[in-house]
Amino acid sequence: MSAMRRFLLLICALAAAGAAQAQAPDAGFTDPAHFRQRDGAALYHGICQGCHMPQGQGAVGAGAYPALARNQKLATAGYPVLIVLNGSKAMQSFARMLDDAQIAAVVNYIRTNFGNSYSDAVTATDVAGARQ
Repeated sequence: MSAMRRFLLLICALAAAGAAQAQAPDAGFTDPAHFRQRDGAALYHGICQGCHMPQGQGAVGAGAYPALARNQKLATAGYPVLIVLNGSKAMQSFARMLDDAQIAAVVNYIRTNFGNSYSDAVTATDVAGARQ
């Protein structure tokens, strides 16, 4: 992993941790490797919005973070599950930081917000199957 990528991941992690602390006094980490939030919106605002922006509009700067708003790639439910689990480009893997129910919650949140209206919900069982 390049030094720039490690730096970008560190900045995103710090932004996510700061946003998580700003959301609620008890929000954030249970330990340095796991997030405590359970709700999809809380997970998005605590982790994802630091890079993908509050309204899912994405950003370009030190890295390129795709817009989640009105994103047709989210139509296939398995796609965002795999991205959250495995990471992609500047986005790190969250497989070790989020459990199956948390990943399902945040994926369902982004697929039903920001102008997206994909109604086939992802379950924790779906995520568990994608981990294998």
